[in-house]
Amino acid sequence: MIFLYFVILIIGFVALVKGADIFVDGSSALAKIFKVPGVIIGLTVVALGTSLPELAVSTTAALAGANEIALSNVIGSNIFNLLVVLGFCAVICPVPVDKVILRRDFPLSIILTAGVFAAVGGTSLLSGQIFSKAMADNAGVVSRIVGIVLLVIFVSYIGYLIFDAIRHPVTEEEISDIPLWKALIFILIGVIMIVAGGKAVVYSAQNIARFFGMTETLIGLTVVALGTSLPELVTSIVAAKKGETSLAVGNVVGSNLFNLLFILGVSTTIHPVTVNVASIYDMAILIFVSLVTLIFSITGRTVKRGEGAVMLLFYICDTAFAVIR
Repeated sequence: MIFLYFVILIIGFVALVKGADIFVDGSSALAKIFKVPGVIIGLTVVALGTSLPELAVSTTAALAGANEIALSNVIGSNIFNLLVVLGFCAVICPVPVDKVILRRDFPLSIILTAGVFAAVGGTSLLSGQIFSKAMADNAGVVSRIVGIVLLVIFVSYIGYLIFDAIRHPVTEEEISDIPLWKALIFILIGVIMIVAGGKAVVYSAQNIARFFGMTETLIGLTVVALGTSLPELVTSIVAAKKGETSLAVGNVVGSNLFNLLFILGVSTTIHPVTVNVASIYDMAILIFVSLVTLIFSITGRTVKRGEGAVMLLFYICDTAFAVIR
């Protein structure tokens, strides 16, 4: 039986890589056809496509009334996107960061994360007010009102991106050799393969981990967290290797905004989230690594190989902290 799980794991990874390859080609062609910057496609189409696993996990948990998973899933995925996806891409090849992302999207992501952090009681933790076990398990709540506000901001943000793309079309005469209908089919097939491949990897990896005696908590912190973020990782690596670095960076920042605004917004609108201290600590870590990544991006408007290695090291330390705490 264990052999079958390894076969499923390999098939899943192949589907992920090939799906990402097709998805990036379709997305790049779409940007050329509509004469919009690749970063806009990365912030919208690519971010949406690669965030589908997180959306599925969080909405399913919310409908079941267990959507404390939604917050930890969003925070964990956003930390993974910044440190591993962007860090790994930078190690492969220095990643230039679009000035629009530095000026608009990245700061927005940090501000919104800080806003949710304050809304759930993060400031109380920092001031040392949370000590008892009861308070540790119920340190705050992401209310339905907060969820609705996040969704309103999300709709406004997407509307602004569309308006800005129409107002500032790309002027270079770069013609796509892929027609619109084929680009859309590429995107659809790519998304299906990415999501199916990710599910196959998570399913097989969970069973392999159980076979070797890993605890459910450790599996959740490692295998499931990695599995839901594999689409972002593989898509961004493929985009970087194809020279589509604007798609790669746009995918990371866009996915983080999509996770925070849409996924958390939808799940908390369905059912408010009770937040424990561990999630508040993780949110503080997310704000910290976001600021560090922003600093790395500002220096020369490029995330360099050495900085990418530091980001990967940060993630290893964060995972170790999550396992032992």
